[in-house]
Amino acid sequence: MSTLVDTVKSAQYKQGHIVLAMESGVEIRFPIAKNPRLAHGTPRQLNHIEVSPYGLHWPDLNEDLSFRGLFQGDYGQTETCETRGQRATGASRH
Repeated sequence: MSTLVDTVKSAQYKQGHIVLAMESGVEIRFPIAKNPRLAHGTPRQLNHIEVSPYGLHWPDLNEDLSFRGLFQGDYGQTETCETRGQRATGASRH
């Protein structure tokens, strides 16, 4: 069940942003630079977006973002695996 009142009609990559066109006509965009997996994608990979009732999926980049997270300003993957591992083990780089 979708908790959105307005639904996403389409999503596309345009000028460094992912642009969501909503059924109401509202346009929502976020910069790919905020997500490391998207930031390294080619225009072809970035435009290959699957839209579901719950979020977006880029099969060529192995990335999924939920609408709930996006609308709260969470653009995904903000830490590197190395940073997460260091935090989990208490290790640090010197």
